[in-house]
Amino acid sequence: MPELPEVETTRRGVRPYSEGSQVLDVVVREPRLRWPIPSDLGQKLIGQSVESVDRRAKYLLFRTAAGTLLVHLGMSGSLRVMDTADPPLRHDHFDIVF
Repeated sequence: MPELPEVETTRRGVRPYSEGSQVLDVVVREPRLRWPIPSDLGQKLIGQSVESVDRRAKYLLFRTAAGTLLVHLGMSGSLRVMDTADPPLRHDHFDIVF
């Protein structure tokens, strides 16, 4: 399981790309994770701007005016900043397009 330094490093890495950016799309490839991804996640996030990216313990918090997206990396998860032209890999479960 990622330790706190790795979670904080992930937060710092994705923050410049997401904070202040508007969510343009949400692509869910695998909704059956530890906690199922709600089917209306895209409806709630698209059009929202990420006000801040925070961390509470091992959770990443993407705060918007509509609420907070809670992300836990699980045992070996990661968040990556990628170009939209890059094809998804086998374990890429969801994308947030800014």
